Amino acid sequence: MKSDIHPEYHNTTITCVCGNVVQTRSTVQNIRVEICSSCHPFFTGEKKFVDTTGRIERFRKRYKKK
Repeated sequence: MKSDIHPEYHNTTITCVCGNVVQTRSTVQNIRVEICSSCHPFFTGEKKFVDTTGRIERFRKRYKKK
């Protein structure tokens, strides 16, 4: 094995916009993320519905048979 090719690992703080803080080790000192496992809808069970009003009607209007 080659020596001196491995990166240095530091104690790292990962901070989310929601305020969740996670301590881990990484090659990057401090990491800021917009969404984490405590606020992501997939993990929390909350579903956010996107308003799709008009999309189906526009699709049918565009591709309807003449």
